[in-house]
Amino acid sequence: NRRPESQPGVARFEIGNWPPLAQTNLSPIIDVEDQSMVLMQLANGVQASYQQCHYTPDGWRNYCVIGDAGRLENWGDYSGGETICSVRVYDKRRSGWYNGDEEVPVPVAEGSHGGADPRIVADFLRFTRTGVNTGATPWDARQSVAVGYLATASMRNGNIPFDVPKMGQAAV
Repeated sequence: NRRPESQPGVARFEIGNWPPLAQTNLSPIIDVEDQSMVLMQLANGVQASYQQCHYTPDGWRNYCVIGDAGRLENWGDYSGGETICSVRVYDKRRSGWYNGDEEVPVPVAEGSHGGADPRIVADFLRFTRTGVNTGATPWDARQSVAVGYLATASMRNGNIPFDVPKMGQAAV
């Protein structure tokens, strides 16, 4: 998203600000790593990884979920506008490149992050007013924040592994 210069301390994304080593006018308050990855083993034994790269030339997020019955992968992260967003379903093994066995378009929505931010806020407010579960629990939120915190602590301390502490135990 483009942000006016009049907003000091706000990160900006501009297509022409490339290549990475020549980037200028970046926010001085950005304090995240340019590249990061966390490898996790969840309590149920599922292995997962999350990677971030701020040097990539493409301007969208890419998520891929691989399971024992196939793979789901998004293509694009804006609903509408210059990039069409869809989720591709791969449910057969094949050799070589293919576009998936099914493609599900993401509906056009208004708001930041392709409309996801207003929906997240609306779900949160609905939960606080009605108690109707949105699919994620406060425990899920706590766990995801703990993983992000400990992944950053690991990177900044020699890549040592950490276990997410049980509720009530102190983190690193």
